[in-house]
Amino acid sequence: MAFFDRSSLNDGVRPREVFGWAMYDFANSGYTTVVLTAVFSAYFVGGVAGGAPWATFAWTAALSLSCLLVMVAAPALGAWADAHGAKKRVLAAATIGCVAATAALAWVGPGDIALAVIAIVISNFFFSLAEGVVAAFLPELARPHALGKVSGWGWSFGYFGGMLTLGLGLAVVLSAQARGQGAAQFVPLTMAITAGVYALACLPTFLLLRERAIGPGAGPVGPAEDSLQRLRRTWRESARFADFRRMLWCGCLYQAGIAVVIALAAVYAEQAMGFTQVQTMILIFLVNIAAAVGAFGFGYAQDRLGHRRALVFTLLGWILMVALAALGTSVALFWVAATIAGLCMGSSQSCGRAMVAAMAPAQRTAEFFGLWTLAVRLAAIVGPLTYGAVTWATGGNHRLAIGVTGLFFVAALGVLRGIDLDRARRAAA
Repeated sequence: MAFFDRSSLNDGVRPREVFGWAMYDFANSGYTTVVLTAVFSAYFVGGVAGGAPWATFAWTAALSLSCLLVMVAAPALGAWADAHGAKKRVLAAATIGCVAATAALAWVGPGDIALAVIAIVISNFFFSLAEGVVAAFLPELARPHALGKVSGWGWSFGYFGGMLTLGLGLAVVLSAQARGQGAAQFVPLTMAITAGVYALACLPTFLLLRERAIGPGAGPVGPAEDSLQRLRRTWRESARFADFRRMLWCGCLYQAGIAVVIALAAVYAEQAMGFTQVQTMILIFLVNIAAAVGAFGFGYAQDRLGHRRALVFTLLGWILMVALAALGTSVALFWVAATIAGLCMGSSQSCGRAMVAAMAPAQRTAEFFGLWTLAVRLAAIVGPLTYGAVTWATGGNHRLAIGVTGLFFVAALGVLRGIDLDRARRAAA
């Protein structure tokens, strides 16, 4: 536990607690890496849907539906968790839901469109809820000057969980292909492995992480209307949190671009670059290594540079990545673009989480992270749907679709210019 710098932690926070918190990033990263990015997305388009012209759009539509449900539920659940000191209870329920629905993907075979869509909608819904709730623990653990560093610890550690799950999946794929089996035989097993790793790796979180924030309504469970009223009050007070609202718009824009990379990287690699399943999984493995380095390194850099300036650098990196992916035709250049994407992915997501933690009032962290989750889920609707619509309208032009994605990062840079983090901290205080 000496890895964790005690001076970065709040009074009473033990390093093993931060380890427990970071283990949740380790646990759930396998879901995004294997299900959303490397394996099931391409399997859905090419195997379940049989490569139909509407397949990419159907995949993005399923993800968008789950994100729409999160947008409705996450802010109210966050407010309720704050009011009742129940973040761990909400996190446990969301974890069980995601693990169970991920395991259900193991039953999906060619032509099972309905089952695949239902399981993806449910699993991504609970995954997104859990992601927002676990992030709300960050300001309870880290001192204000170390939010970026501690956030980076979690994100970077999380990518190793993604690599573990992906590595186990890659071993399954190679073994199955050596026996002459196809995706319909090995993809279900990778889904079962992903669910199992998630369930086991998150246990330290529930054993080690403490529930510190006890809201005024702790005790009896109040009506759902209380949470919704609290959410509406947050919006009515938006004049006090103007920079936080700008951050929501900024995050929504750049997360829309990131959502495209997460949901469609494997589809792009196979459809535009002609990658095989094994090549795609190795590519995503490389992206995870780069993402871990980016999250860890930028976690320290953003506390020194400032969260806003660090985010500017990562957005510029995303724009460069999109340009290389859209215009480059060689496989080598695509590998370079993927490496840049990995570096930027870990750093930009870690930086966004740290900025929200710095802007959130101490007794309303889950509520504010619920709003952040709402913005991120809106992004996960707009980004992939835009990509899917462009490919459908252009007869499968994935290069144009990834080029359009770059506009999200450009727009996010414009919104970021108007954010004053010091002013946001004063409003939160």
